[in-house]
Amino acid sequence: MWEKGSGPLTRNPETGSRASRRFATIGALALGSVLLSSGVALADQTEEEARERYEQLQEELSTLNEAYNRAQEDHEVAEAEVADLEERVEDAEEALEEMSGQVSAIAQSAYTGSTHSLPGVLFDGSPDNALQTIADLDFLSVGQEAVLSDYIDEVDRSERLLAQATEAEDRAAESLQEAETSFEQGEEALEEQAEVLESLGGVDPTASDSPAGGGGGGAEAAASGEVQAVLDFARDQIGKPYVWGGTGPDGFDCSGLTQAAWSQAGVDLPRTTFDQVNAGTQVSRDEVEPGDLLFFYDASAPSHVGIYSGNGQMIHGSNPSKPLEEVDLADYWDGVFTTAVRVG
Repeated sequence: MWEKGSGPLTRNPETGSRASRRFATIGALALGSVLLSSGVALADQTEEEARERYEQLQEELSTLNEAYNRAQEDHEVAEAEVADLEERVEDAEEALEEMSGQVSAIAQSAYTGSTHSLPGVLFDGSPDNALQTIADLDFLSVGQEAVLSDYIDEVDRSERLLAQATEAEDRAAESLQEAETSFEQGEEALEEQAEVLESLGGVDPTASDSPAGGGGGGAEAAASGEVQAVLDFARDQIGKPYVWGGTGPDGFDCSGLTQAAWSQAGVDLPRTTFDQVNAGTQVSRDEVEPGDLLFFYDASAPSHVGIYSGNGQMIHGSNPSKPLEEVDLADYWDGVFTTAVRVG
């Protein structure tokens, strides 16, 4: 079953099982269909309809995982922003504390030597009005005006920082909820896909019926030392579980695997497929070479990626019901291929 922890979310495959950008993309795939009563739908499905539904769920799972990754990434960015703003608020509070003694002394003088109410000057109306009023006071020296002006500026800065921190916290909470929603929808999609697979007698429609290497594209260049290191690493991960949000070492999702593999060659790929598709030079299907990244489903926002390993095959992770594997591109995967990227 699905597991949750402080890290990525995963569903461990069982031995012998038959098993928008972000939300704009998800909406385009009509995820409401995931919530159908699959028991009723399966009873009326032909074999062809079941195959189509299985393939649709495969795409939805890829899209949900990438939406999860993007939401997690946004959450991390927002959390880092909150931490930075909290430090800046603390610095502002320390600055105000240091200035408070001088302001108190000026206030005490104002109460005894003037008809003006200094607290009213400082805190009634906007900071701009306060600064203008301070400039108009005839009992303040130039030095006192400067102290009070700086104090007003610091109060204003502190208030703005606190407001920004609150907004960042709200964004972080929203992103975390989006990730949770993607995970829950993925759980439902995976359960339905397992039922569809059972109705097909355990025959996976995304598995190739062609001989190994049947999807190749002509002569292929030999892998360089760096690319060979990428391929060696990727092959070493075959058999490990597919993990939602996984970046290793014990499990990966599709873009987590490609990111970790290319790091072996000193290349820092972005985290998601949405960004990895722009991390190199695009090449056509018949030009692919070992090490190239292969993207699938939506050309404008691809939700799945694998590493071309040569001879018409790729190394990838497709969804939590299967471990990482090397597969033939012929048939299903070539049918949903959109573009390839040569890294570097």
